[in-house]
Amino acid sequence: MLRERVSADIYVFTSDLYAQVTSSIIVTPEGVVMIDSMPFPTEAQEIAAFVTHRLSTSVRYLILTHYHADHTYGAYLFPQACILAHDHCRQFLLTRGEEGLAAARAEAVELEAVDLRLPQVTLDDGEMDLCIGGKLLRLMWTPGHSEDVISVFLEEERILFASDAVMPVPTIIDGDLETLKNSLRCLMELQPECVVQGHGEVILRGEVQSILQISIDYLDKIHELTAKAIARGKSLEELLAIDIETCGLSRVALNGQAPQLHAANLAVLYEKMIQRG
Repeated sequence: MLRERVSADIYVFTSDLYAQVTSSIIVTPEGVVMIDSMPFPTEAQEIAAFVTHRLSTSVRYLILTHYHADHTYGAYLFPQACILAHDHCRQFLLTRGEEGLAAARAEAVELEAVDLRLPQVTLDDGEMDLCIGGKLLRLMWTPGHSEDVISVFLEEERILFASDAVMPVPTIIDGDLETLKNSLRCLMELQPECVVQGHGEVILRGEVQSILQISIDYLDKIHELTAKAIARGKSLEELLAIDIETCGLSRVALNGQAPQLHAANLAVLYEKMIQRG
């Protein structure tokens, strides 16, 4: 697992085991705020050990940015932490969580010990502030990747922990294209100095606005191409022949998983647009 120090008191961990998913910690005199918890216990345990033994502190708050397994499964290893999330996240963990975990355990025996933890503090639409150790964190609802996604903006440092609202390949498999575009525009308005993506490398100052715009442009492009394919009576298989590079993104992103995510986006969008007529 890669550990990167973004500032004096902020660390970003990037998984080697699953799609370069990230987890971050913000260190304050009153304890650590952790953002997401990794999918596999080994990596969550590594973060816990770093906090305890290297930083000599503990995780006081754990923010789950959304209910997807790769962001939530490690939460049980931080029993002392108060968990914050969107109310939709709590509801999805209640209604979909155990079934999803059972299926995941069938594929990965290392998940056998995972015990889902539910958020104790939730927000609805809009924002919620968390003040700790002289730091102000704005928790903002940024749906589109999924209905429950929240992003975290650290005011003073102007660092945005965007979760899966920002990824090397914008993903709408469990979400909605127009909603994600609106969230990306809202994040652009914050003018962050750097962005920690839900997956992939940290976006550094000078690149933020252009990369967010590229994400919006990609979503516009796949919408346009899908609409044209349907209007011309083309099949889903013909639509899937349009590669990700045609839509402005690299096929090597996320250790080569970008083409699969792109194809899934096209398939979901095609089915939704067919259903809408």
